[in-house]
Amino acid sequence: MPTALAEIKDKLDAHIGDAVTLTTHESRHRNIEHEAVIRETFRSVFVLDLKQDGDQFDRASFSYTDILTNNIELNF
Repeated sequence: MPTALAEIKDKLDAHIGDAVTLTTHESRHRNIEHEAVIRETFRSVFVLDLKQDGDQFDRASFSYTDILTNNIELNF
């Protein structure tokens, strides 16, 4: 796990356009998994296209601190 926000951004920059598995930690016993594609990275946030039913996508943005604090996990 990267220990700095810049490391997290660099790692995501290297995987733009790649498919990932996003796991969100909603509460103590509830985790939700999504198939997603890394769309863009910005200075403090990144954007994912979350796969929906069929060929549709829904967009979601997260901050790099969400990864650092383990609120979400991305598996490449």
